[in-house]
Amino acid sequence: MATRPFDVDGSPFFVAEGIFAAEIVAECRRRGLLAGAYALRRPRGATFLRRLARDLAEQRKAPGVLLRRGLTLLRAEPAVLRRQTGLGAEAARAGEVLRGVAALLAGHPRRP
Repeated sequence: MATRPFDVDGSPFFVAEGIFAAEIVAECRRRGLLAGAYALRRPRGATFLRRLARDLAEQRKAPGVLLRRGLTLLRAEPAVLRRQTGLGAEAARAGEVLRGVAALLAGHPRRP
């Protein structure tokens, strides 16, 4: 795995997103940098349909391949969420995450 420096000086927060973001939760917590860590919990069927529609529109692969891949990801999603929460992220719906981040920003003015 590659590493690179990441400078957040002057910023009250940073957001790490994506399937691997939970990998840094423990280290951020250890360094006192963790304000919150969330794993997005969405309805699996809706995620499957959004992903399939996007991939079909972009013609990423043959439709049959996209359908099989989508079904595989649909079945794997609970395990992915369990892994992320096991790494310290809190499972939350999108609205909960947005409200939590808004509350954090409201309580911390920007620094120069």
